[in-house]
Amino acid sequence: MVTTRPRIAIAGMAIESSTFSPHRAGDRDFHKYTGRELVERYDVARDELAQRAEWIGIFYARSIPGGALERQVYEDYRERICAGLLAAHREAPLDGLFLDLHGAMSVEGMDDAEGDLITAIRAAIGNKVMISASLDLHGNVSPVLVANVDLITCYRLAPHEDAWETKNRAARNLFETLTSGARPVRAWIPIPILLPGEKTSTRVEPAKSLYGQIAGIAARPGIIDASIWVGYAWADEPRCHAAVVVQGTDEGACVSAAEKLAAQFWRARKDFQFVGPPGTLDEALAAALEATEKPYLISDSGDNPGAGGTGDVTWTLSRILQRPEFTAVGGPTTFVASIFDQAALAQLRTYATGDRVDVRAGGRVTPSPSQPVRIQGELISLTERDPDAGAIAVIRVGGLHVIITEFRKAFHAVADFAALGLEPATADIIVTKIGYLEPTLYEIARGWTLALTPGGVDQDLERLGHKRIQRPMFPFDIDAPEPDLRARVFAGPARPRH
Repeated sequence: MVTTRPRIAIAGMAIESSTFSPHRAGDRDFHKYTGRELVERYDVARDELAQRAEWIGIFYARSIPGGALERQVYEDYRERICAGLLAAHREAPLDGLFLDLHGAMSVEGMDDAEGDLITAIRAAIGNKVMISASLDLHGNVSPVLVANVDLITCYRLAPHEDAWETKNRAARNLFETLTSGARPVRAWIPIPILLPGEKTSTRVEPAKSLYGQIAGIAARPGIIDASIWVGYAWADEPRCHAAVVVQGTDEGACVSAAEKLAAQFWRARKDFQFVGPPGTLDEALAAALEATEKPYLISDSGDNPGAGGTGDVTWTLSRILQRPEFTAVGGPTTFVASIFDQAALAQLRTYATGDRVDVRAGGRVTPSPSQPVRIQGELISLTERDPDAGAIAVIRVGGLHVIITEFRKAFHAVADFAALGLEPATADIIVTKIGYLEPTLYEIARGWTLALTPGGVDQDLERLGHKRIQRPMFPFDIDAPEPDLRARVFAGPARPRH
């Protein structure tokens, strides 16, 4: 038990990485935080428990999803975290570390990036420092990761409307466990299921009911927290699969709850369906044109940068540009977001607003299922200094409003369009690189098709060609035998009980 004000460090590294995406994430893709700026990100550290613990911001880097992280960038960030923790620990012993992760980070040449990171952290600060980690429910929880943390939790909603609630819960769990003197055990069960997030949204069954139990389980005597990880389907690594972890002070209660959750997940495996109506792009466009209520949303799901797509696949845009009903003057007001191309933005900067432009953009990150597409139209805006996208251009081609960015950006909220002077609520059709609709787009949608388009986060997992995941795995092995869903219990860093 910590009887004085505990010293708790904050650190982390977060990106969701598709190994099927040719994009490589680099330093520019990340927003980085240190010191007080990092501490201020979390309500628990800034307000709720600000005076009851000493919070120390070490280093945190976060990127929108993408491809695998460049090895040298990862190693640089890992060193900043470990060196910062070691320095803080030498100044005065740390009691705890809140570790903010995603869980699906892939690094060039590694199979378990978060496992490598936690191993390096333990080498720097030892086993006495209590570590609490927060993850996305689309993370992959390897035995190395769960063995080296003391507490671990993940989101309970998809879309992730509880992201900040989860991070604060992880920090709060750490503080409360430190001050109570408890040393929790963790009951971990890998489940041989690997499904795309668009089939496991908590808006619909069976995920809605599965995740709906979590708060009640976490409130039971002897249990601190419970989590279900869907896993990340667009990486080809041995650790990619679903998992359950229940942790607390009562080993029997944790094991029983974990095994029940895992069994329920397995029994429901064939019940998971797409959260939105799926269809081909042609079917989506036909439905949008026939819709009487607007706006109609179309998810260009195969190249969703919010799940790891490159963001420059032109497969969908090129087909829309070939449709005269969209390119004609007076055609339906249609927003198409987006493709990124630094060279195209450099060319567009030579024009003035209102000029006719002729530019080729996208399809440059190879290999790609598409080629650069020719866009001829009126430049209606060009803005600079977006924190993610850099410069953003909007070109009007008949009723189309084609959005081109300098760097990768996900257009997943009404505000992303409004910042460009485009009002989504008044559009007829919105085509954006997304899977399930994030909250503000979901609220305005009066119709929706989840278009099954190609790209690095293709919803058709069979089409991607996984080779390194553990088999059997549902749905790759549709008639897989009943798995062993007995819990493996961890007590203390890197010390499995059985």
